[in-house]
Amino acid sequence: MTHPAETAASRNLVRARTTLGDFELTVLTDGTYYLDGGAMFGVVPKPLWQKRAPADDQNRILLGTNTVVVRTGQHTVVIETGIGNKLPEKLLAIYDAKARLPESFDEAGIRLEEIDFVINSHLHFDHCGWNTTRLHDGRVVPTFPNARYFAHRGEVEHGHLQLERDAVSYIGANYDPLVESGQMSLLAVGAGEPQEILPGISVELFPGHTRHLMAVHIESGGEHACYVSDLLPTSAHLDVTWVMGYDLDPLRCIEERKRFYKRAIPEEWLVLFTHDHHTPMGYVNWSDKGKPVLRPRES
Repeated sequence: MTHPAETAASRNLVRARTTLGDFELTVLTDGTYYLDGGAMFGVVPKPLWQKRAPADDQNRILLGTNTVVVRTGQHTVVIETGIGNKLPEKLLAIYDAKARLPESFDEAGIRLEEIDFVINSHLHFDHCGWNTTRLHDGRVVPTFPNARYFAHRGEVEHGHLQLERDAVSYIGANYDPLVESGQMSLLAVGAGEPQEILPGISVELFPGHTRHLMAVHIESGGEHACYVSDLLPTSAHLDVTWVMGYDLDPLRCIEERKRFYKRAIPEEWLVLFTHDHHTPMGYVNWSDKGKPVLRPRES
């Protein structure tokens, strides 16, 4: 059965291409998946959110898994790696995960071996699943063999706690082998302390969804883009109070969204959305009524 949010272009693996100064940005997908609409919009009533995100007969909305590949001219950087191929069978059936990211790289003409850096905003399974690949014989190997990986140390530590609230969100095979081999560097980014990964690419803490969620800043030629991850998962979540049931600290999310907008709107940042399959990027502006609205960026 087709989801009501599906369109003729939904199956395209390369979701967008654009330039930012001297950098090239390509948005790839691991395929769509489904989550409960009520969980994705928290306390927002369904008559409001379903105008922006139509649900199927099981109350599920369609979400994307957007990986952004940045070519700087010197390095190739991957931001987020989708759901991957290591979900337990039960979760695989629930989410209907497609595991198409390697195919998307092929479609875009980008070899996995040419990736120099991989950055994870946080370590929920739908953001770091293709950090590693499970082979047919059960072995788990790095998907990007020549890359240096980055994640926040607090995310790894939190995932190891396996707390009742969010244990299902953390799959150790997505990151533990990389930490153990030294291929993944663990950051200790604090509030108000952005950290440069390489020239033009830096990370900044925006806690709330998780305590150590990081946004990724991309800057070149006077232009600025930001992969803000699950602080603003889709363009349907722009209202500062439309936070998710999945957010560990929803009140902090509201304050962090306000902080984000104070810079992103007047400085005209290109916002890169992690879960918006149809609109992976755009500019946020204030409407005449003082509400944040999106102006899509043409590819």
